[in-house]
Amino acid sequence: MSIAGGYYKAINAAVEAGCDCVQIFTKNNNQWRAKPITDAEAERFRETFEQSPLTDSLAHASYLINMASPKDDLRDKSIEAMRVELRRAEQLGVPFVVVHPGAFTDSSEEEGIARISDAMNEIHDAESDCSTVCLLETTAGQGTCLGWRFEHLAEMLDGIDQPERMGVCLDTCHVFAAGYSLSPDESYQATMNEFDHTVGLDQLKAIHLNDSKKDLGSRVDRHEHIGDGHLGLEPFKLLLNDDRLSEVPMYLETEKKDAPDGRAWDVVNLERLRGLLN
Repeated sequence: MSIAGGYYKAINAAVEAGCDCVQIFTKNNNQWRAKPITDAEAERFRETFEQSPLTDSLAHASYLINMASPKDDLRDKSIEAMRVELRRAEQLGVPFVVVHPGAFTDSSEEEGIARISDAMNEIHDAESDCSTVCLLETTAGQGTCLGWRFEHLAEMLDGIDQPERMGVCLDTCHVFAAGYSLSPDESYQATMNEFDHTVGLDQLKAIHLNDSKKDLGSRVDRHEHIGDGHLGLEPFKLLLNDDRLSEVPMYLETEKKDAPDGRAWDVVNLERLRGLLN
């Protein structure tokens, strides 16, 4: 939800749409700099959230961050930006910040993965009193982006000195585009079992629910409304009724605007998802 006009307005918008949880950007996601969050803004956000029926909140880090970059200046800038993201989320009382791990560009997967782990260790050392947890997001695998294989995430996490300060966010569009099938049931179970074996379901702290405009294994990140893309409804039915995931908050990242019937797309997508619950 948008924070335009005040951070607390994202909470009100989520409640109005019928959400149980809310994800925000704490700043412009395509800019490095941001105005500091005032104490008054943070307090109003916290109070509005506490008084709302929402149960969970999540912040998404800037798309500019690339902790895997072989260019020291960009990597250093990304480390500082990630520190800021964690501090801003903590100020608002948001417990998790999800980030795209990064792209190795002209280096290698191995070097990129190691640089991400080292970057997070540096961030944790610098922000020793910060309680906000960083979640590495599964990616679609466009270009040299890392995190599209479960093994990538496992290796990144293996290199973390303080593993309790890390977790994973699974994006349905991204894992599908990366080549992991989520239906029928046999394929869904195989994918989730592979995730559990490689990364661990105990590491899964959030899920992004998005259909995909592109086909299985396309490695192209294009979100679509629930049931209108190449995933269809079956993967979401399997996921929503998976008892192992019953306590994991799930967030829509589909396009806003209005659906053909005049209702907000968030309302339509939520209705479609809730209709799949047993």
